[in-house]
Amino acid sequence: MDDRSDETESWSAVVRKVNEIPKEDNALLQTPLFNQAARSEADQLIGALKEYTLPKGATIFRQGDTDRRMYLLERGRVKLVRQSPDRRIQLLSIHGRGEILGEIPVFDPAGGTRTASAVVMVNDSKVAALERDDLFSWLDQHPRVAVDMLQVLAGRMRANNERISDLVFMDVPARLAKTLIDLARRFGEPFEQGLMVPHDLTQEELAQLVGASRETVNKALMDFSNRKWISRKGRTIIIYHPGALIRRSRM
Repeated sequence: MDDRSDETESWSAVVRKVNEIPKEDNALLQTPLFNQAARSEADQLIGALKEYTLPKGATIFRQGDTDRRMYLLERGRVKLVRQSPDRRIQLLSIHGRGEILGEIPVFDPAGGTRTASAVVMVNDSKVAALERDDLFSWLDQHPRVAVDMLQVLAGRMRANNERISDLVFMDVPARLAKTLIDLARRFGEPFEQGLMVPHDLTQEELAQLVGASRETVNKALMDFSNRKWISRKGRTIIIYHPGALIRRSRM
């Protein structure tokens, strides 16, 4: 078996471990809010959720909103974006099935309005909304679940700190390699030749996710393509040598 086959097999195992939620299971039960709760306990709160199925481009919540609810992403993909006073748009993060969105106003109700908007990236995405009062009433009965939520918030803080560190200490190709690895772990689809990563981002959005100019990111992508590590097909990146990207992200 050649090196590429070895790389693909090991990387496929990583993708399955991180990205896969069995389709027959309720995605809500896989979120940090419920995954340590007994099914009978979860059922007490699931009845309070309001579910919505949304098309691509729909807005779940907007920057400046004053609501006090959080969202659980059951199906699809959502991006968080922020608009500057001069109306420039910055992509902050991407979220997939089983993740929590917009939780900050729930746990920090005196912190002001929402600081970002959540926009649906794929058709037929499904989200469930949960009001703050319903959540806290349930947590009063099941306080140990609050620890899981604290872990989610701590994880977000750690990721933000790491992103700031990356911007200071890593060059653009290393940050791009790390971004592609992250997208592949969360959304990658293994196939015979490697990994197919449908990111559905414009060139500008991918550059924003990396934290660099579009021109600089495109130059790094071209370099990766010339090295045969990846190829590009529309808004999909095909990764042939994930090990090479991992090594480049550590340089």
